Amino acid sequence: MKKTILGLFAFSMMSATALAADIKPAIIYDLGGKFDKSFNEAAYNGAEKFKAETGIEYREFEIANDAQREQALRRFASDGNSPIVMAGFNWAASLEKIAAEYPDTKFAIIDMVVEKPNVKSIVFKEQEGSYLVGVLAGLASKSKTVGFVGGMDIPLIHKFACGYVGGAKSTGENVKVLEAYTGTTPDAWNDPVKGGEIAKSQIDQGADVVYHAAGGTGVGVLQAAADAGKLGIGVDSNQNMLQPGKVLTSMLKRVDVAVYDSFKAAKDDKFEFGVSNLGLKEDGVGYALDEHNKALITPEMLDAVEKVKAEIIAGKVQVHDYMTDETCPY
Repeated sequence: MKKTILGLFAFSMMSATALAADIKPAIIYDLGGKFDKSFNEAAYNGAEKFKAETGIEYREFEIANDAQREQALRRFASDGNSPIVMAGFNWAASLEKIAAEYPDTKFAIIDMVVEKPNVKSIVFKEQEGSYLVGVLAGLASKSKTVGFVGGMDIPLIHKFACGYVGGAKSTGENVKVLEAYTGTTPDAWNDPVKGGEIAKSQIDQGADVVYHAAGGTGVGVLQAAADAGKLGIGVDSNQNMLQPGKVLTSMLKRVDVAVYDSFKAAKDDKFEFGVSNLGLKEDGVGYALDEHNKALITPEMLDAVEKVKAEIIAGKVQVHDYMTDETCPY
């Protein structure tokens, strides 16, 4: 009898473990492609890390246009994929519909809140990371004029811009920030030529540091800054190596961690729904320091940015969130 009970217990534990591990993860990227060196690529890296650690394969899809969103999401859900992670706020409308049709499927969306019982919404405090790179830009600038090139002209990207302005101007009232966007449609994320043209225009106006929050478009921004002998600032992924010695830093947005954690939580049967808002305190955002840019950041600059980082985490410095109040007070 004792052996039978132990055997049943062992079987139930094995079954539970197998159930927890029996997932079919999938990721769908936003426009711009998974190798955009920025947002999508960070999501891809998170999925790859999960696969490398667990041996569990995942499905993926790169959409070519907005019309494919609902079709791709429904196909993955109907095939039994779960969790399904969507990279980008533009997935919200399709997810609202599909999540209701597949209530037993686990979904995660990055950069937007979708209030469905089977959806995990992952958003970031981009303003906090942008404030830090703004501090570094203000301290590095010799002309005291810095630039910002956004991708799509939407509140989310103004959130980056406002934090950057706040950080740059905290280094001195005389710091000027030039601000421009590459478009009002999703094409704005994948136009490096236009990104480079805008960056050059800002440089011609005196900017000697230019920060982009423009996805694949930003590759052109960093190239233009390097060509002009000025400094660029990357975004989302660590882009310091794209122009070694010419990228002051990169504002890290840990999209990779969001994807990895979503897959792993599902595997471990710990997937939680609702909203996660990741900032400096949660290590959801930050700035990149490595062999490619360490010579550009002096000990004094590093001390200053680390002090501000600690003050933001402690609540002593409040960084304005453009998404809650669409004005920028800096």
